Amino acid sequence: MKIGTIGLTLAFCFLGAAACFAADPQMGTWKLNEAKSKITPGTLKNTQVVYSSMLGQVKIKADGIDANGKPSHTEWSGKFDGKDYPVTGDPNSDARSYTKVNDRTLTTTNKKNGKVTVTGQIVVSSDGKSRTVTISGNTPKGKKFQNVAVYDKQ
Repeated sequence: MKIGTIGLTLAFCFLGAAACFAADPQMGTWKLNEAKSKITPGTLKNTQVVYSSMLGQVKIKADGIDANGKPSHTEWSGKFDGKDYPVTGDPNSDARSYTKVNDRTLTTTNKKNGKVTVTGQIVVSSDGKSRTVTISGNTPKGKKFQNVAVYDKQ
């Protein structure tokens, strides 16, 4: 009887956690809408971004085109708690943080060797069908840029 009760309790906990994460509007696959975006030439352009979560951790995988026109793939895992977590595949940053502002808005900061290289904001539309990523920073050559990328949920 005790084992059954414990098992049932655990099942409800996992279902509750899964439902909570499933409701997060940031989660899912997002494809770049180039017609609605303004991306500075010579900066990274993510054409598809996938947000997933498991057990309180978020994983973000992004595929796109780097500053030299070659395919790129970056990955980040962590929490939306404002702390720096390692990022791989981005030559311009080695750490990234995300802070949850509200249910539809995140802020982000990229760093390289402890120095801020990019800051930005990610806002999911009220209908959950698109999101706008606004970032600003400096290119590796020191040129300032601001990109506005609009993504459609897949």
